[in-house]
Amino acid sequence: MTTGMREKTALIYSSDFSRFSYGEEHPFKVQRFRLAYELMKEYGLTSIPHTKVFDCEPAEENDLLTFHAHNYLAKLKEFSSSDEPRADFRYGLGDMENPVFRGLYDWACLGTGGTLKAAHLVTEEGYDVAFNIAGGWHHAHKSRASGFSYLNDCVIAINKLLQKGKRVVYLDLDAHHCDGVQEAFYDTDQVLTMSIHESGMYFFPGTGFEKETGAGRGKGFTVNIPLVEHADDALFMKAFDEVIFPLVAAYDPDVMVTQLGADTFRTDPLTRLEITTHSYSYIVRKLKALKIPWVAVGGGGYESINVARAWTLAWAIMNGVELPHRLPESFVSTIRELGFKNKMLLDAMHWAHEDDRNRALDAVEKSIATIKKKVFPIIIGRYDKDPG
Repeated sequence: MTTGMREKTALIYSSDFSRFSYGEEHPFKVQRFRLAYELMKEYGLTSIPHTKVFDCEPAEENDLLTFHAHNYLAKLKEFSSSDEPRADFRYGLGDMENPVFRGLYDWACLGTGGTLKAAHLVTEEGYDVAFNIAGGWHHAHKSRASGFSYLNDCVIAINKLLQKGKRVVYLDLDAHHCDGVQEAFYDTDQVLTMSIHESGMYFFPGTGFEKETGAGRGKGFTVNIPLVEHADDALFMKAFDEVIFPLVAAYDPDVMVTQLGADTFRTDPLTRLEITTHSYSYIVRKLKALKIPWVAVGGGGYESINVARAWTLAWAIMNGVELPHRLPESFVSTIRELGFKNKMLLDAMHWAHEDDRNRALDAVEKSIATIKKKVFPIIIGRYDKDPG
């Protein structure tokens, strides 16, 4: 393991992140938090200088009310206190997607509290980066659970940043579009909301098309790059380099909030993209190079070892640490007992089949052209300090 220049960084982790369960048959497995943390420990990433691991407190209701409706929170609390099967589909609660279980409200508040803690550390205590692996619940709406998400920690933390007068970039790398976050900030120019995701044409949540660019004062401050199935590493990097990076650099926010979902990976069971750790780590390195105060959160990922690898890599990059390509042997032995056969931390760059890739390339080039026409004149024109 080699190290570069380190900044002051914080990892938010609680053993309680893995204490609840969506159910044996549900694709979201809370064990992924523990596996990610254990892999970080194996590499020594939880005890390096200038880094601190923080536990967190559950978010308070006053913070939740900056986005969520009171009656929705009351229903969450009611269902959370019962062992009986409950459902209220008006609020998106109790179906196969968003099950109800005892302690649900407390668990959701804990993850949200972790993101609020990260935002506080970055803005008030001089941390350059703070990473809450149990955040990233970007589908939750004002009065409805959706997409495994009950409380939208990203929106709640950004609202706290806005109260402090900060301008924010929100970047979402999850395979699913950040519909809840987009909904919250669609009409403001104080948040530049950006997402690279699998196209909603035939994929949940059915939103996030390139023509969705904001409304009112927020026109041009929503950016979506929908990728069609089989988009690979090169196309993921292309979307980032040609759209995301120049817009973030031009907007030059006070704080950057990134959702680092790992369900874009080619072996994820719920998605159809063909991304690997190659492009994922490339993008995280580019984000670090911007040197913007950085709040990072977890997100999706339904192959638990992919999640552990991705977030360990991200945390290493945030700390200027280069890791070996292979997983530690002791970790390989542990996950083998759980049925996982992975041995490599880093993947080689992956290219999709030529025909699939050509279709994906055509789609991403059309999206990029649309964004450059509709969004670049607004953001680059208003904020770029060096047009040359």
